[in-house]
Amino acid sequence: MTIHREGRVLLVVLLIIFLGLNLLVFYKFPDSSLIKNSVILVTVIFYLIILQFFRNPIFSITKHDNHVLAPADGKVVVIEETEETEYLKGRRKQISIFMSPVNVHVNRMPVGGTISFSKYHPGKYLVAWHPKSSTENERTTVVVKTKEGVEVLFRQIAGALARRIKCYVKEGEQLEQGQEFGFIKFGSRVDIYLPLDAKVTCKIGDITKGGRTIIAELS
Repeated sequence: MTIHREGRVLLVVLLIIFLGLNLLVFYKFPDSSLIKNSVILVTVIFYLIILQFFRNPIFSITKHDNHVLAPADGKVVVIEETEETEYLKGRRKQISIFMSPVNVHVNRMPVGGTISFSKYHPGKYLVAWHPKSSTENERTTVVVKTKEGVEVLFRQIAGALARRIKCYVKEGEQLEQGQEFGFIKFGSRVDIYLPLDAKVTCKIGDITKGGRTIIAELS
């Protein structure tokens, strides 16, 4: 387990602030154990909560050309056939994974291949399960073309709390299955659009692990 780079500066700054706050309380209330212990307890709990947001587990990834891995830790909230209008321009199978604040927030490549499209969209901050969040919220759309020529689209979507999406990929870049491609601070949602002949291997309510859970199989 490591700390993700997106949280390192914030965690150092918070540590300095909390240490300063505790020193101030010790100076102002030298005879009040209740106040001193309460401030220590609150700051330690708050710091640990923020710390877990940025945890980055280390694990081995089992790669398979036909498997589609979950792009994020979370819960499967949508499995449906839908129209993808931004890039693919056609009917696709959509799988959506909701990331809560307690999930690991690292996003990983569901399949390996070459990035054929990447675009950031500013937008609203509707709750992640809102039907219009995938088209109206702040989001980043990425498309990867596998070596077999299959294009898979996935979309990072901001929510009411997650107001900072980081996407590290560029068009033309080659990435491996399971490789980190982005990060969403404090949770939200990732949608993935697959060909209609893809076999979905997960169901609504399933808990996924990014880079480890197989959510579909490509033909």
